[in-house]
Amino acid sequence: MSEIALPKIDSSILNRKSEIVKKLSKLTNIENVLSEADELRPYETDALSVYTQTPLAVVLPENTEEVSEILKYCHSENIKVVPRGAGTGLSGGALPLQDAILLGLGKFNKILEIDYENKCVVTQPGVTNLGITHAVQHKGFYYAPDPSSQLACSIGGNVAENSGGVHSLKYGTTTNNILGVQMVMMDGTICRFGGKSFDQEGYDLMGLICGSEGLLGVVTEVTVKILRTPEVVKAALIGFPSIKEGGDAASEIISSGIVPAGMEIMDKALIEATDNFSKAGYPRDAELLLIVELDGTESEVNELIKKVEAICKKNNCSSLKLSNSEKERLSFWAGRKAAFPACGAMAPDYYCMDGSIPRGKLAEALLEIKKLSEKYELPVANCFHAGDGNLHPLIMFDGNDKEQLRKTEEFGSEILKTCVRLGGVITGEHGVGIEKRELMCEMFNNNDIQQQLSIKKSLDEKNLLNPGKVYPILRKCAEEGRVHVHKNKDKFPDLPRF
Repeated sequence: MSEIALPKIDSSILNRKSEIVKKLSKLTNIENVLSEADELRPYETDALSVYTQTPLAVVLPENTEEVSEILKYCHSENIKVVPRGAGTGLSGGALPLQDAILLGLGKFNKILEIDYENKCVVTQPGVTNLGITHAVQHKGFYYAPDPSSQLACSIGGNVAENSGGVHSLKYGTTTNNILGVQMVMMDGTICRFGGKSFDQEGYDLMGLICGSEGLLGVVTEVTVKILRTPEVVKAALIGFPSIKEGGDAASEIISSGIVPAGMEIMDKALIEATDNFSKAGYPRDAELLLIVELDGTESEVNELIKKVEAICKKNNCSSLKLSNSEKERLSFWAGRKAAFPACGAMAPDYYCMDGSIPRGKLAEALLEIKKLSEKYELPVANCFHAGDGNLHPLIMFDGNDKEQLRKTEEFGSEILKTCVRLGGVITGEHGVGIEKRELMCEMFNNNDIQQQLSIKKSLDEKNLLNPGKVYPILRKCAEEGRVHVHKNKDKFPDLPRF
């Protein structure tokens, strides 16, 4: 396990564990409160499994009213709360705290309403991403955002991290596909923002909530918009002899005015790993693979396919294959969707990074990552959401080797600093959590961070919701001369501050 700085432990809370567990058992069914060591172990980490911590207790409420009562009690007793969805997050956002309650929303797993007339679905946050599409596809609808973990990740987690996916290029990330939420504040107040209509009066509070990583409230209901299944969907599988030629082709496709439904890049290491895993028929001689998907009417798709072909041939593609059936189109995507598990054959462990860059910098970013791989002597495989510049380098390492783990963390940090240097940001869809917390100073100065903390304070004055996440330990940033410590540094005594 790697070490990570967390908020100061409140020993008085630890000493009151039995009392707290007893009270929680009165706010929900007793079987929904877990406090024994073997019961807590499955909740010690999310998908960023290099960091683990045992929570004080886990509570699994069954409805919004129970969430409200639990938060109201914790607020009155100054007990920290860490919300958790399906636990598939990759930035440590659901990492527990030793003196905090872990609030699991796994029992919120029902679709409450399907409204085809208004093209929306009202769902509880524990429903899986893919579960929404499965519920409406027989009527010719689907839910557009599709992270690679869509089979397991929850809609509530998607809201917390503003998750994206392959089709975010054309249809947007989670924030572009939700219409309303019900949220419980830390003091137990139940609020609703938005609804079934596309426009709401007042401040865009949903824009604030989406991507807030569980720091502002606990979402207990989400209204998402659903789309009509396109008339025609076709995909092209295109190989290139070099990183530069593939990156230039991806940039030119977008700059020409074409907006693919999805466009993905994979490098040679990942081409081979995923083809071994899924037998997708990828061109193994290619240095870079581009998957381009287009949807719309038949005439529109056929015309766009011709333009994509012309651009790729202009950029010296070495192979080009078009899907001739829905089965073949899905086979093209099978490897990309299996990219993460496929890496299991490459090393004992892998560290999945997440950053974003301008599309025109794709080739430059890949070449820089290659140099860093040589510097740290660690293999890396790359997949990109090429259309929106969201990159996911997968660093291969052995987690039992502490030196390799240290180098992996430094390697990942340098990748994200490179993203910022190229005009990008430190996250695309995985969130900040604890993984990128200190790197916030690469993007924001002290005033920027203090303004964000002021918003946090206005909704969670005691800083009890998911403390220690997203915002940096300012000591490190101050020592490096990037920020000055705010005079009101004691606003959040539980946050590690300078």
